[in-house]
Order: sequence, then structure tokens, then C-alpha cells
Amino acid sequence: MVSVERLAVRPVVAGQLERAGVAAGVGDVYRLEWSRGAEVAGELGDVVVLGADGLGAGAALAGAGVGVRALSGVAELVAGVVPDVVVLPVGGSPERTGTAVVRDAVVGVLGEVRCWVGDEGCGGSRLVVVTCGAVGDVVSDVAGAGVWGLVRSVQLEHPGRVLLVDVDGSAASWAALGAAVGSGLPQVLLREGELLAGRVVRDDGGLVLPLAGEGDWRLEPSEHGVLDEVAPVIQPAAGELGAGEVRVEVRAAGVNFRDVLIGLGTYPEPGLMGAEGAGVVLAVGADVEDLAVGDRVFGLFAGGFGPTTVTDHRLLARMPVGWSFVDAASVPMAFMTAFYGLFDLGGLGSGESVLVHAAAGGVGMAAVQLARWAGAEVFATASESKWPVVRGLGVGEGRIASSRDLGFEGVFRAASGGRGVDVVLNALAGEYVDASARLLADGGRFVEMGKADVRRAEDFPAAYHSFDLFDAGVVRLREILLTLVGLFEGGDLSFLPVRAWDVREAVGAFRLMGSGRHVGKNVLVMPRRLDPRGTVLVTGGTGALGSLVARHLVSAYGVRQLVLVSRSGLEAPGAAELVAELSELGARVSVVACDVADRDALAAVLGEIPGEHALTGVVHAAGVVDDGVVESLTVERVEGVLEPKALAALYLHELTARLDLALFVLYSSVSASVGSAGQAGYAAANGVLDGLAEYRRRQGLAGVSLGWGPWLGEDGRGMLGKLSAGERERVGRSGLVPLGEVDGLGLLDRALGGAGGAVLPMAVDTAALAAAGSALPGLLQSLVRPVRPTAGSAAAPRPAVFAERLTGLDPAEASALLLETVRGHAAGVLGFTSGQAIGPAKAFAAMGFDSLTAVELRNQLSATTGLRLPPTLIFDYPNPTALAGYLAGKLLPAAPSPAVAALEDLDRLEAAAPGLNRDDRARIRARMEALLARWSDTSNPAAAPDDRDVENATEADIFDLIDSELDSLE
Repeated sequence: MVSVERLAVRPVVAGQLERAGVAAGVGDVYRLEWSRGAEVAGELGDVVVLGADGLGAGAALAGAGVGVRALSGVAELVAGVVPDVVVLPVGGSPERTGTAVVRDAVVGVLGEVRCWVGDEGCGGSRLVVVTCGAVGDVVSDVAGAGVWGLVRSVQLEHPGRVLLVDVDGSAASWAALGAAVGSGLPQVLLREGELLAGRVVRDDGGLVLPLAGEGDWRLEPSEHGVLDEVAPVIQPAAGELGAGEVRVEVRAAGVNFRDVLIGLGTYPEPGLMGAEGAGVVLAVGADVEDLAVGDRVFGLFAGGFGPTTVTDHRLLARMPVGWSFVDAASVPMAFMTAFYGLFDLGGLGSGESVLVHAAAGGVGMAAVQLARWAGAEVFATASESKWPVVRGLGVGEGRIASSRDLGFEGVFRAASGGRGVDVVLNALAGEYVDASARLLADGGRFVEMGKADVRRAEDFPAAYHSFDLFDAGVVRLREILLTLVGLFEGGDLSFLPVRAWDVREAVGAFRLMGSGRHVGKNVLVMPRRLDPRGTVLVTGGTGALGSLVARHLVSAYGVRQLVLVSRSGLEAPGAAELVAELSELGARVSVVACDVADRDALAAVLGEIPGEHALTGVVHAAGVVDDGVVESLTVERVEGVLEPKALAALYLHELTARLDLALFVLYSSVSASVGSAGQAGYAAANGVLDGLAEYRRRQGLAGVSLGWGPWLGEDGRGMLGKLSAGERERVGRSGLVPLGEVDGLGLLDRALGGAGGAVLPMAVDTAALAAAGSALPGLLQSLVRPVRPTAGSAAAPRPAVFAERLTGLDPAEASALLLETVRGHAAGVLGFTSGQAIGPAKAFAAMGFDSLTAVELRNQLSATTGLRLPPTLIFDYPNPTALAGYLAGKLLPAAPSPAVAALEDLDRLEAAAPGLNRDDRARIRARMEALLARWSDTSNPAAAPDDRDVENATEADIFDLIDSELDSLE
């Protein structure tokens, strides 16, 4: 029972109603979420680490007490001595977005995985594929994201054989690898030693922003001081600019701890969120001569968490050439605060020493750079996991200590020879303030940046300054800003590490800052609207989905300049009709023949777009499919899928990264996130797209990857249009409902209105998902409500239970149960309701089995029996009776052979011989002599010819033949 004392209702903006309307249609937009999993104990025994090991896995595991042996690859493993865990590290190079790196990573892992699943000696071991930054909140390894797509499909084809782990590089995470292996989860993230498990959840899209035409807005806190209630609030219409004022279209705004305190209602002074940022000048007031409309500027704002703001022109500077809006927004508060605190208040000079607290935060990192530029010796605190960041700034060993305990006082006193430091730049509170004060040398200065523990200057044991940056005054602030610009342009300062967030994710940014888990700077990016004069380029633009989105861009988004790219150009079927249709809608359309996997050709197409209609958006809908189980995949087949989809997307990213696009949409597939048996190459290519969208998102660039479920548009167009009826039936059993054009475009709009990154627009049949039982990918289990088992439930028996059932039966009954089991699973794979539909002697080929359904049947039988079965099972045993006989040979005790029975009879005869009389012995001897004479006259039959050398064929050889050879088995 709940008693409600108060109900607070915030105003509803139109965008919320629009979003609710989309949810009422077929399908929804989902996202892969990683959350803390159950704590699992687990230790690694000795392991083998494969390959070049760019991640340093071997050294890190050895440092955690694990015995490590290094080998070049799976082929070096010796059957019979394979350890329980074999680690394959992927990555390590600093640049993981290049096309060559992506191709090499995916192809390299493909070769190792094929060798692994094809080696019987590795059957009892786990291959752990380890990446760093390939998935999760911050993606830095786009090549690794492609590897995850590949391996997710392999996991469905070979359950339990391969594990995916993504680490953050910390020692704690490497030490927790044993727990990841012991968790039983197929995919795990390790962050600071904490295990994170994935699940598919509905994407809430973040904060709902007002629609165009509803007026300007800005983020404001609620009166309750709850971060989750921070929301966009529409502002009164803007008035005339005053003298010296500038109106700026905000593109990016820096986040500071001050903003978090305002959101919590604990900031000691009134103020607006968003005190710094970068953007474009929209208008200037009187007396403003140094800036003009259209200038790219950055500096200090008031209320910068919104699409526009007004500020004093003296608090702005033009952005240097080559800076992005995100770069520029990360500079003002951090570097100006550090400069003013160190030099104006702290009086820090060359040869002096300074203690910088929270040195891995934005102001802390800026302060370390500025102090070193000034020739000062730096001591720094940070949480231990961030020490590598501080070392990277040039702070030496012995001069870094933890900000989480008071041990820094003793460490730094010893390192300074007992003298202490000249200046403390403080961001801590309580007894940490007192310990820092004790470290001050004679004449030392204590500069307090925070507001959490302000002391009285007259009571402090040294010179004490508590400040707000704006205490410096506008004139001094301008001087500091311009000085910093010069230092950046001269190479004396460099940008902080930046994590960009869409403004709709602001609450997540505030929470990260409030927890102190961030490094460097957080920046909110304002979504851009498509420039009505700009051009949108659509790859695969004459295909089914490309032409559909082209029409939608024109009719729903008002796009008037389109470039449609495809290999065939105007020669593509229906291209001329599409151009005519779009032209009637008011668009100017160019159809260009171009192989988007050719970087030079793609660059030429982009170069032809006129400046007056500059590129404002990209939709990458091109791609091909080449299905096949992993054993049948070749380098050429995988590259044929990677090039038009993944590598072309990377070229588009490289060629447009500096163009400030409003739209960068990648057509991906759900297969990259949850896997799809038989589509490892396709899933790898789409994994690259998902990783690229997340990478761009955290760089502050437009980017959304749409991991579509299946489409079936009008007249059979779409992803399912080329599939056979059996293949469509298999898709239906997966629980993914095919999308029609109206629902698909509605989900497109919903996804484009969200925060970007990798999302999953799809429709799911929860009943079909629930029916999949243990075969349901773990990431999708969050979409199914737990169902209480009933007496009539048809869940597959566990291996131990199944073996127990067999043990209690006589041989004939056991064989019948095995045949019933094979027929039941075959029926389920083909979509029949009963095993009675499966003829015991009917060839699997005649039923419609192909290489993919063969793998599915193998997996189900493996789960039921506990046997490790080959993927070529139905090739070797081509009908249910033959397959049941094979299983009987593995599971049932062998019946004695005729020879064994005959020898046992001879033993009994020999034992009975002493009791026989002469006549009995004579009759028996005559029978035995006659039998021996008959055996002596019988010639040995010739060995049966073997016209099919299946025993010596590799699984890859067999899979190349399966789909063509199965017909002959009927």
C-alpha cells in the first residue's frame, strides 16, 4: 500500500506527445545497455595468450599471478595439452578507426576462430577474445566493434566455445578476467574490475526537447534539487541586444561541477547552468566591432545549455582554425580557472612548487599543463586508476598520490625533502584541506576552487583565497582568454581529453561528474537541424531502403538537394522513376554511379557538391549480404561484405568529419548486437557501423547507427524480399517481426529524435522470444517476462536429466526416445508444431534443411544430450533414423558383438567339457570340424569402395559443399 502526499507534474512539450505516438505503432527503438552484473568468484589457471598481444594481456595477467604462455596462434596449440582458457587479445594500436586496421582485425580474428572451432583438441576449452574500448559507453576501438559483431554470430553457431570480454586496461579489470570466464555470460565488460552484463532495453531517447517553432529553451533544475528532473524550459521571446552583447547559436557547452551543484540545488549562489561554450554568432549589438555574424567563437556564456545564448563580446574569442566546437567548448572554464588561480591569486612562479588536487579532472589537468609551462614543479593527487593520465601530463614518479586518503601528505613531504609546496590548488574538503595546509612551505598560498568547504581567510594558517572565476572582472577575463589562445596556437598547451554528450543525455553527464569517475572534460552538444539549403547524400540511394529514405527526407524533412549514390547510377532499376517522383515533390536530385568502397571516387562525388548547397547530411544505406556459417567463410567473402558497408562508412567519416554535419545515419542490423547464425561477416560489417556511430557520438559529431530488425516493404521490397519462404519462417521464429514501410519510417523518425549512437529500431514478438527458451540470446532475455514453469511446458531437458531417462529404458525404448528427440528438434527448427511431421527416413535435405538450420539443429541436440556434436551432423547422418542411431552409439551402452558372444559360448563349452561323455564329445567335435572347414573355404570379401573421403575433409570443405550436396542425399 502506498500513500501519496504530493504529485508534481511538469509541463508537457509537444515532442513528448509525438514520441508517445510513435510508441503506439508497430515496433520500438531499443538500445544495448551495460549494467553491473552479479559478483562472481573466479580464478584463472595457467593460460595461453595468442598473437602479437598489443593490449599487454600477457604482462597484465602475469602481474595478477596467472601463469602465461605465449603462442603465435591457435595452430600452435597441441591437442591434449590445451589449457582451459586461451586468450586472444585484439587491438592495442593508437588508431583503430582506419580501414586497413578494421579489415586486418576482422580477418585476423576470423582465421583464429575458424581454426579454434574446427580443432577437436580445443573442444573442452574456452577462447576468450579480449578487446579494449570496442563496446560500452565510450568506444575508441571501431575495429574491435567489428570483431564483436563477428564473434557474436560465432557464439550462436558454437555455443560455449568463445567468450567476448572488453576491458578498460586497468590492472583491476585484468585481474577480474577469471570472474568474467566464471560468470557463464557469453559477453562481458570489465570496468575497474567490475563486471558489466549487457541487455537490450527500450531507448528512452533522453530528455525531450521542444519542437522547432515552440521557442528557445535552456536546461534548468527543478525546485526539488533532483538531477533526474533537470529539463528543457521554454524561454520568453528574446529582446533586442544591448550594447556590447552578442547572440550566439550554441553548438557545444562545457559541463562543470558548478552545473551539477546547481542541478542539486546546493550551489551557494544563484546562477544559470552552462557557463562556457562555443558556437556561431547570430547577431551583434551596438559597439561590437571585433565580431561579426557568422564568426565561430568560444568563451564564457550565461545559460549556455540551450540552442542560443547572449553574452558580453569581451568574453568571447574567435575559434582558431582547425578547432572543433567540442574542442573549443572544453577550454574556457578549465584553463581560465586554472590560470587565474595559479598566477593571479597563487602567484606561482618559475622554480616554485604546486600541489594540484583532482589532477585528472578538467581544471586539474589544465593546471598541470600551465604550471609546467611556467616552470613550476608539480605534485598531484588523483584516484589511483587515473594515475596513468597524470603521468601522461609529465608529473614524475613519487609526485603522484591518491586523492582518496590522507597519505598524500606524507608522500609529498618526503618527495619535497620535508619542505612542502609553495601553492596548493584545492578541490577537496574536510580534513584533506587541513592536511594540504600543513604541506605549505613558509610564505605558501592556498587557493580554494571549490565551494564545498570554504574557510575563513582570517582563521587559516596561510594566505588563503577562495574565488569564483568571474571575480576577475570582464577585462581581466578577456586578457586571460586571449593569452590562452596564444599558448594553444604556439603549442604550449593541448586540449584535455573530452567526452561529448548529446544535450538530451545531460543527466548522465551530471551523474558521471558527480561521482568523480570522469577524466578531463565533459561537453554537451546541441543537436543541429538540417540546413534547408544543404545537400543530403544517400548511398545505396536507388535501392529499396535507400529510395524509401530519400522520399522521406524530401516529404517529411524538407530536404531539397539530394545526391543518390549507387553502383549502377541511373541504370539501376526504377532510378529514373524515383528521380521524377522526387522532382515532383520539389527536390533537386542527382544520381551518381560510384563504388562507395573506392575512397577516391567517393571523395570526387563529395567534391562536386556546390558550396551554396554544402553537405548537411549523410545516410549510408548501401551494403551486401553473403551468408554462411563461420567454417565456410573465406577472407574474400568477408572482405566483399566489409567493403561496401563498413569501409565505405569509414571513408564517409574521414571525408566529412570537419563539415559539421547535422545528420550522419548508418543502416546497420540487429545481427551486430545480438548475433545471427550464418551471418558472421555481415554482423562484423554492421558492428563497425555501430562502433563508428558511438565513436562519433563521443567526439561530438552527428552519428546514429540503426540496427534494423527485418524489413518487408510493399511488393516484397526490403531485407526479407530476397529470402525464401523457409528463411522468412526462420526469421519469424527468431521473435523479430518484419517492419512495414510506415512503421519503419516512424521508427526512423524516433531514432533521429534521440541522442544518437547505436540503437535498435525493431518490432519484437515477446511470445516467440519466450518460446525460444534456452536458445534465446542472453541480450534479448530482458525483453521477455519470466514465466513460471508448468507441468506441460516443453522445455528441453537438461543433459543429466536426459541421460537419466535413457538409463531407465531398454535398448529399443531408448532408441525410440532418441528418434523422437531428433524428430522433435527438427520440427522445431523448421517451424512445425509436432515431430510427427518429420518422416523418420526422410532426408534432411528434402525437408528444407540448409547449412544454417543444420547448425541450429546441432546446437539444440547438443544442449539436450550434452554431447559436442560436429556442425556437419546432418551431412554425415542424412535422416532422423541415421542421426538417432549415431546418438545411440554415443549415449547407450554398446551391445556385445557376435564375436564376443561366440567366445563366451566357447568359454562355457570349455568349462562343461569335463562332464561330457565320449559320445557327446564326438558329436561336438564333428560339428566344430565341419564349421572350421567351412570357414577355411570362405575367401575374404573385398573392401567396399569408398567413393567419398568425408573422414579426411575439413569442416570448411564440407560446408562449401553442404548446400549443393544435400540434394543428392534425398
